[in-house]
Amino acid sequence: MLMRQERVALLLLVGVAAVVITANSALTIVGKQPFARPFSADSPDGELVVIEGTVTRVNLIENGGHLSLLVANTTLFIPESAARGLVIHRNDTVRAFGIVETYRGKKEIVISNAGDLRVTTVP
Repeated sequence: MLMRQERVALLLLVGVAAVVITANSALTIVGKQPFARPFSADSPDGELVVIEGTVTRVNLIENGGHLSLLVANTTLFIPESAARGLVIHRNDTVRAFGIVETYRGKKEIVISNAGDLRVTTVP
């Protein structure tokens, strides 16, 4: 049988777990949109940003299956795990959420999940 202190500790543990699960579910439903800021050249590394525009260049990086897009003069890097199954063409319109990183002295946006990239294909 559990002692009084053990019952209180167990109740607190269950309560905290319920709060964490509820918060996780709520944030998953809300998504990244409310937390992302529009991308600018001044965006610091590590910031969650959103960018929208027309794809002017699509590069498949052969030694890894990664994708590199040029949107509004900004490189979007999509690792192989997120690029798998994506079909993107030049002149498609995209809206992407990602993390700002500096690569070879230039800002780029890393898209870590295929769901963070919405594509509107132009016929």
